[in-house]
Amino acid sequence: MSDTLTSTDIKAATDTERLPQPIPQPLRQATYKTQNNDFIVNEILPLDFTGEGEHLWLHIKKSGINTAYLAKLLSEWAEIPLRDVGYSGLKDRHALTTQWFSLRIPKKQLPNSEFAPVDISDNESVTIIAQHWHHKKLNRGTHRANQFTIILREIEFASNIAATDAKQATEQHLATISKTGVPNYFGPQRFGYEGSNVAEALRLFARPIPASKPKTKKSKRKRAPREQNAMELSAARSLIFNEILAARVRVGNWDNGLAGEVFNLNGSGSIFGSEAIDDALRARMMSGDIHPTGVLWGVSNDKVSGMAAQLESDIVRNDTLLTQLAMGLEQRDVKAQRRALRLPIEALSWEWLDASESNEQALILSFTLTTGSFATSVLASIVQHLQLGPA
Repeated sequence: MSDTLTSTDIKAATDTERLPQPIPQPLRQATYKTQNNDFIVNEILPLDFTGEGEHLWLHIKKSGINTAYLAKLLSEWAEIPLRDVGYSGLKDRHALTTQWFSLRIPKKQLPNSEFAPVDISDNESVTIIAQHWHHKKLNRGTHRANQFTIILREIEFASNIAATDAKQATEQHLATISKTGVPNYFGPQRFGYEGSNVAEALRLFARPIPASKPKTKKSKRKRAPREQNAMELSAARSLIFNEILAARVRVGNWDNGLAGEVFNLNGSGSIFGSEAIDDALRARMMSGDIHPTGVLWGVSNDKVSGMAAQLESDIVRNDTLLTQLAMGLEQRDVKAQRRALRLPIEALSWEWLDASESNEQALILSFTLTTGSFATSVLASIVQHLQLGPA
């Protein structure tokens, strides 16, 4: 870690509760993940299976167990290398989740016994819901979206809201963000406990870059250093992005374009730049068809220009931590990408739990988010202080 930056500095910089919101949150405090069933995630992966091929796709419901460990258990059961087990994304351990896995089974020679892992505790469960044969492996990032059902417990309303109006004010807030979306911040899980992933990134950047060996015809391809340190590099880029987005939320231009802006076409990875903002672009932004973007820092950030480029550059240059992270990313030849500043919330609905069943206020939220976005960022737009439960 840099001599000029302490662990306290890193902890403060990665505290996502300090990130500004465009409108005040109606809840002062709430707890989530009190139990696994309070946080449900269903992977949305529309796909037509061929019924042929050597890849067995399994739709699995799990609780109390993380994706990577379940992949290991599946590889051991099928007696195949771990590299032959595919999944689209990582799902929370402390949650009830459904997701797809694929297993490459040569000649379709299935194990003699059903999958029933024994190395799990009473608080963990795994159930196969469906299975299909398919002609290819499931790759990372294949699923379109995730559907969430989240229960917020131990709710305390904001002090500026009268008790008699609290529920109505909360529902009005939810109706608003369902139309406007919320800032597309990276969630706290990206940065690790007290910013440990960012601290590791700084340590990585302080080390010399290994000299590359001359390529020969017989030499095998090795993973690039940025692939080997994906967690650290991702945390560095995410922190820079969050600070750029926070600055735009503070001045009120996070959801409308600047000169030189790069826009993202909603629901896709397509982007395009524009030197000036006209009425047609404003109408598309207002309708949610396109979103302004921020940089995931790296080299070749040449699509953005004008005021938008100047804003991003100024934010990084005027912050010691961000400058060190940006330089480290550039030195490792990480290529710049763009990420939407605005996160649309699909199919947002809510329901209050019957207060007569308990002494607490509780709220059930259901919504769908595109791949790569964070449910905690939606919760942060509603709750000032979000507490993680014991689940």
